[in-house]
This record gives sequence, C-alpha cells and structure tokens, in this order.
Amino acid sequence: MSASPTPQQNHILAALPVEVQDRLFPDLELVTLPLGKILHESGDSPHHVYFPTDSIVSLLYVMESGSSAEISVVGNEGLIGIAVFMGGESTTSRAVVQSGGQAYQLPRQRLKDEFSRHGALLDLMLRYTQALITQMAQTAVCNRHHSINQQLCRWLLLSLDRLPSSHLIMTQELIANMLGVRREGVTEAAGRLHKLGVIKYSRGHITVLDRPELERLSCECYCVVKTETDRLLPYFSKHHSKG
Repeated sequence: MSASPTPQQNHILAALPVEVQDRLFPDLELVTLPLGKILHESGDSPHHVYFPTDSIVSLLYVMESGSSAEISVVGNEGLIGIAVFMGGESTTSRAVVQSGGQAYQLPRQRLKDEFSRHGALLDLMLRYTQALITQMAQTAVCNRHHSINQQLCRWLLLSLDRLPSSHLIMTQELIANMLGVRREGVTEAAGRLHKLGVIKYSRGHITVLDRPELERLSCECYCVVKTETDRLLPYFSKHHSKG
C-alpha cells in the first residue's frame, strides 16, 4: 500500500467546492472497514455516514428467514447513509463491507447541517441518490430475468468500477449471498469465466483478465446503470473514462 488515503479519493468529497470541503473535512475521520463488517442493520438510525475511498459496501435486503439479496453496491463514487438526509432517519437495508479497505466517516449532524444550507452538497447528494435508485431498480429486474452467469458479470463490473485495481477478494459464499442464489450456481458461473480466460479465480481472489469480454458476457443491466451513473455523477465518469 502506498500513501494513506485522502478525502479526495472519494469522488463526492472531491467534487465539493473548496469552501464546503473546508467546513466538512476537519470533522472527517478515517476508519478501516474489514471485509464482512456490518455498518448498519435494517431499522438502525445511523450515527455516521461513510464515504468509501478504496472499500466497497453492499446494501442488502434481509428476509425473515435470514436469506438476503444485494440491492446495490457503494464505493468511492458515493456514501453510505442516505437515510440521514432523506428524512426517514432509519435505514431499510443492511450495509456490509464487500471489499475491505478504508472510508471517511462523518457525524450525521454535520452532514445534515451542510445539507440544510441548500448548496453544492444538496445537489450532489440528490444526484447520487437518483443514481442509487437506478442501480436498485435495475438490480431487481436483473435478479428476476437474467442468468446467474450474467448477474455475476454485472456484479464484477460494478465492483471493478469502484476499485483501484482489477483484483478483488471475495468468497463464492459471499457472492452467493449478495446475488441471492445458491453457492453451487456461483461456483459454476465463476468456473465458466475462469475457463474462458475472462477471470482468474483462486481461494477467494478474483482477478479480471479480460474486461471487454466480461462486458460482452454481461446483460444490459450493467450498461444501463453505468450510463445513468456517469450522466448523474460526471466526476465519476471522468475518473473512469478509458481515455
């Protein structure tokens, strides 16, 4: 690992005007988010919001039976804790760290104070929330209508966009929990991608070797979400443009 993260590695924080950064940054605290850590459960009223730098957090809906399915992923393009400024105060999903790393946490009241100024932060948060709603809606459709192979491709691509490298650490069991499918299905789908030379998979370490082919094998859901995210959050698309 090189130098420690800066707030600007989170694209929302980086996109804020300097005067807003000057108000908020002194109250940010860098925290480590280990793989599998739960940031909040459904029904919680979060005390902090989190701005990931190199970690990815998965938002999951959990059923009474304990089974779950992912509704969205959040990385360096966004934040965890939209309930704080949406008015509902309590969350409806579980937030679990999908890829370990770091994030900056901010006390909820500091975010609410800045949001109430009706300035740059308000605009960014609303745009981000719309992008998140798009991702949630597309995920629901994808889980219902597309194969596990396609879902895995979509999921890998969304994760890759939020990581600094083409490598992620993720067990098949965790992927199965995210997608709401049986582990055997993920094993089969990952094995197929491995055989095709698209990914290298070994003991929970996934390296994407052929991203264009991964995009080709994915359903349209990835492209729909990426296009809308890039439209709403131009700072994220600039960072990820292929040049």
